[in-house]
Amino acid sequence: MRTRASTKRIEVIASASQLAELLPQFEKVDRVAVDTEADSLHCYREKLCLLQVSLPGRDYIVDPLAGIDLAPLRAALERKEMVLHGADFDLRLLRRGLNFAAQRLFDTMIAARLLGIREFSLAALVERYFDVQLGKGSQKANWARRPLPARMLEYAVNDTHYLLFLAERLESQLKQCDRIDWLRQSCQRAIEQAAVERVRDEDEVWRVRGSASLRGRAAAVLRALWQWREKEAEAADRPPFHILQNHELLNAAVSFASEKLPDYRHFSSRRRQAFRAAATSALQSRESEWPVLRRRLGTRPSVGMIARTEELRRRRDRAATELDLEPSFIAPRSTLGAIAADETRATTLLVPWQRAILSL
Repeated sequence: MRTRASTKRIEVIASASQLAELLPQFEKVDRVAVDTEADSLHCYREKLCLLQVSLPGRDYIVDPLAGIDLAPLRAALERKEMVLHGADFDLRLLRRGLNFAAQRLFDTMIAARLLGIREFSLAALVERYFDVQLGKGSQKANWARRPLPARMLEYAVNDTHYLLFLAERLESQLKQCDRIDWLRQSCQRAIEQAAVERVRDEDEVWRVRGSASLRGRAAAVLRALWQWREKEAEAADRPPFHILQNHELLNAAVSFASEKLPDYRHFSSRRRQAFRAAATSALQSRESEWPVLRRRLGTRPSVGMIARTEELRRRRDRAATELDLEPSFIAPRSTLGAIAADETRATTLLVPWQRAILSL
C-alpha cells in the first residue's frame, strides 16, 4: 500500500479522450473514493472546480471546467458505492454541478464516529491508521485557477488517496462490533438529506451575526445594505464578504440610523453612491415597511414534556457510555425535545439504530 500520493501518479482528466480511457476502469471495481473542490471563497456562486476520484492503485483528478461532457462519468459513478468523508457538502455540490445523485455511500466520518472515535477529521484518521500527516496549505486556495500547481494537485488528491484503504479498516472494525448496519442506515439518511434543497428565508437571511439587537429603522438599513451587498457581489462575481464584511455592514447600519455618515474610501465612487442610496432609501421608508423580528412560535414546554426530555436524555447518556459513543451523535438535545413533544417525529429525526437505542 502506498503511503503518500505522488504527483507522478496523478492523472488529470481534461479532455473527452482522457475521460474515455478512464471510464473502463470503473467496470473493474464496486467502490470508488470521491471528493470535490469548489471556489466558494472566490466567487459569488460556488461551482464545482475539481472532482477527485481514486480507484485501487490509481488517483485521478477530473477537471469540470475543461468543457467536456461529464454525463458518462456521472452514470459510471451512480452505479458504484461512493466513499466520501463528511459527504453532505460534496453530495450537494455534485447534485448542483453534475445533476448527480448517489445510490450507495460509505461515509468514513460517520463510520469513525460509530466506532467512538472522537478525532474524526480526515487528517486525524489518516494519521491514526497510516501514520501520515496530510498538508493543509491549499485549504483556502482558488480551485478555479488554471493551470493548477503541483502542490495543489497533491493536496487535492490526498483527500481521496487514502479513502479506500480507510473504508476497509473502518468497515472491518464495524463488522467486529456489529455496527455495519448502523453505518448503512446513517449513510442512506445522509443521501436523502443531501437531496433536499435548502431554501433561504428571504425575510431573515439578512440578519447577520450581532444584528439581534437592531430594531426599527436600524434594522431596515441593515436589510437594505445587505441587499445592496448581494447585488454588488453578484455583479462582481465575488463572495459578499469581499465587498463588505458582516461586522462592517452592521456598523454601517448603526451609523446611518444614528445620522452619522460612514466613509468607506476604498469604495469606487459608483459603489459608494449606491451604498449611500440604499441606506437613504431605508431611512426614508415608512415604519410599516420596517422589518419585524419574528419570534419562533411555540408553546412553553409542559412539566410532562420537560420530564420526558430528561428521561430521553438519561436513556441516551447511559447508552452512550455503554457503547462509547458521543451522546449528541445518538441524538442532539434539540431532537430529544422535539420527540418529547411529539413521539411520532422520531421516525423522521432518527434512523432505526438510534431509535432502538432510545427504545422508540
